[in-house]
Amino acid sequence: MLRLHGVYRSRAARNIWLLEELGLPYDHVPVVQRYRLTDEEAANRPHTQTPAFKALSPAAAVPVLEDDDLVLSESMAINLHLARTRGGDLGPRDTREQALMDEWSFYAITAIEPPALEALYADQATEAGRAAATAAADRLRRPFAVLNGALEGSGWLVGGRFTVADINMAEVVRYAMALPGLIEAFPAIANWIAGLHARPAFQKMWQAREAETL
Repeated sequence: MLRLHGVYRSRAARNIWLLEELGLPYDHVPVVQRYRLTDEEAANRPHTQTPAFKALSPAAAVPVLEDDDLVLSESMAINLHLARTRGGDLGPRDTREQALMDEWSFYAITAIEPPALEALYADQATEAGRAAATAAADRLRRPFAVLNGALEGSGWLVGGRFTVADINMAEVVRYAMALPGLIEAFPAIANWIAGLHARPAFQKMWQAREAETL
């Protein structure tokens, strides 16, 4: 059976969303990032600095997927592996689609995720934080224009259908939703993300995320 290590409030969320879309059975081990815990809390729950977890992930980072004797510890690699091996129509139908799914996933984490995370964590109660958020929004406009253009056709990134590429990209774009007005400036993105967030599998993951206590 598949075993996924990581809490909902981490990049494991994108893996849990895909697993729920696919209806695959899996064990969920709620390993939390050590920096989020006090010493007392760390003594009573699995976290990223325990010897057992570091044996799986020398980088001491979640998520980690165990698939029989295969251990993967990058969230995008996990999703692409699951889609390729068990994904059905959410995965690639041929090598061309696999290449395009890889391309969009890598574009998400290189061109969009860094400024999106800067915006998400910017303290907008301070002048410096507001300036950082504005700068991040400006950096996002170019890759968002690329994404918007790709979605204006079929409304999907690969193959004219919902695939793992949409999940991988959407979970990065979600970080930028903290920036007022940015998503709305790109109508194809706004419609796409709204539809994705209405999906039952996303809603199930999100409700569990909201209920998660640390």
